[in-house]
Amino acid sequence: MSKQAGIQTDNNTTKASWLLLIGVILIGSNLRVPITSVGALITFIRDDLGISNSVAGLITTLPLLAFAVFSPFTPKIARKIGMEWTIGLSMMLLIAGIAIRSITGIGFLFIGTLFIGLAIAVGNVLIPAIIKMSFPFRIGLMTGIYAVFMNIFGALGSGLSVPASSIGNMGWQGALGVWGLLAVIALLIWIPQLRKKGESSPKVNVTEQKTNLWRSPLAWAVTVFMGGQSLAFYTLITWMPDVLNSIGYDASTAGWMVFLLQAAIIPTTLVMPMVAEKMKNQVGLAIGAAVLFIIGFSGLLLGSMAFVPVSAILLGVAGGSCFSLSMMFFTLRTRDGKEAAELSGMAQSFGYLLAAVGPVFVGTLYDISGSWTMPIVFLIVISMIILIAGVISGKEGLVSDRSKQQHERDLAGVN
Repeated sequence: MSKQAGIQTDNNTTKASWLLLIGVILIGSNLRVPITSVGALITFIRDDLGISNSVAGLITTLPLLAFAVFSPFTPKIARKIGMEWTIGLSMMLLIAGIAIRSITGIGFLFIGTLFIGLAIAVGNVLIPAIIKMSFPFRIGLMTGIYAVFMNIFGALGSGLSVPASSIGNMGWQGALGVWGLLAVIALLIWIPQLRKKGESSPKVNVTEQKTNLWRSPLAWAVTVFMGGQSLAFYTLITWMPDVLNSIGYDASTAGWMVFLLQAAIIPTTLVMPMVAEKMKNQVGLAIGAAVLFIIGFSGLLLGSMAFVPVSAILLGVAGGSCFSLSMMFFTLRTRDGKEAAELSGMAQSFGYLLAAVGPVFVGTLYDISGSWTMPIVFLIVISMIILIAGVISGKEGLVSDRSKQQHERDLAGVN
């Protein structure tokens, strides 16, 4: 009887693990597509609503600002109601945001977009923590799978939205709204996780010193690494077509180069986390990724049409590697899921703030200089900062260890 009970328990555990895996994949699949689908349709939205380019640009910037503002508060909410419920409620908010955004009217467009940004911020912060707690021996594999599906559906959002808008009377509203079905499916699959309320909030000894990440040099290194790669990637995606046009590429070919860059990201985001997990430290990987950024940007700086495809691939591999390493640092440099969520919230807040202002700053540099030389040199400098932050982040250790050392030094100074 006890043997049968044991088998039943194993079966239930296996089923629960598979449900969680599918849930994580589906949540990840929803974390980019509501944003990338807008970029492809921005011209249609602008013309239909009669808004300026500046106002249209806010549609893509608003979610990034929401990420930056809301990310630090996400772990606090999760501690109160549990990570599973926080994610579940965020998916409900995402569904509502997609529905509201699809209603004609500039007000609905911005309200829905804000809801979407707040909802996605939750998944960005908490999924790495869920992976650390639920798959402690498969962190690299699970992070890779999560990142791959996030990028695949992000690419699908860019590629399918325009064709979808021409089907029947869908228009841009229907093309944006159809992605709500993916969010509904994710929520339905996630419902079994809601029974785990409180289980995802690690029980911490009340006598244990609380880690102050804001005073941890390692936490700041991870934050700068995350911020630098976010700035470089989002700026690149925004301005690369214009850079290639200045080199001599037509709009269609420039679009294919951006596709080549995104295609290089997908396999990298699967492989890099698994490689990083097996290594004692990730210093070499971080240096390699940053160097690829430098070489790729330098290729664009040369202005050679023949080297552009190579640059696109190198920049894609660099972007995918740095993003994956950022996700891995959230788990490898923390002691538990709670601390992983805290570090994720801190780093992503700073990272997406830079991602929001980076394209604007680079555009201003172009307006001032009249060429893309100064903006690209700026991105090379950012890549060097990524390299330095990566060396510090890649060293073996925990943010709590270095924060504790700083705390002890402070006490010694007082005494």
